[in-house]
Amino acid sequence: MDQKEFKPTDVKELGEFGLIQHLTENIKNHHPESLKGVGDDGAVIRNTGEVTVVSTDMLVEGIHFDVMYSPMKHLGYKAVVVNLSDIYAMNAKPLQITVSIAISSKYSVEALTELYEGIKLACSHYKVDLVGGDTTSSPKGMTLCITAIGQAPENRIVYRNGARPGDIICVTGDLGSGLSWTPGFGKGKTNLSRTSGSTA
Repeated sequence: MDQKEFKPTDVKELGEFGLIQHLTENIKNHHPESLKGVGDDGAVIRNTGEVTVVSTDMLVEGIHFDVMYSPMKHLGYKAVVVNLSDIYAMNAKPLQITVSIAISSKYSVEALTELYEGIKLACSHYKVDLVGGDTTSSPKGMTLCITAIGQAPENRIVYRNGARPGDIICVTGDLGSGLSWTPGFGKGKTNLSRTSGSTA
């Protein structure tokens, strides 16, 4: 029995707002502070009397990751986590994120759906709300920018310049494992582009 050839869905078929609606459907907020998220001109967040901590990281294809070796779902998860880590590092609790993405025509709706599956998984695991962002076109590759927003009592914030000799340094995860995502690192890696839905 012949199998039908898979044909990726062009992003242009959905348009910007249709794509956003498709990627963010079924998103549920975890915090009552997130009054309004995706679907309006801006997110509305209630402050609780604590200070707000904001951190932004940008991942650029060809510099920070290579889609030939990075499954889209893993990339989405990682993009969220690297931002949340900065909020945690300052002893604050991450509550919301925004996701902005610029993509070239090589990325299909299916590829972006897989990317957002990873983003949603990270949001679910760390109990953060996806409350907004932006999408646009790019002449080449993908740029992914995530902003994390957290809160904490002002007297509990930990700053870098507060470090003192004798302090205990704590890390989580495997040190150096993030390098495996960067272009040109190592040899003999498995080509995962077929699972990403892109035409890299």
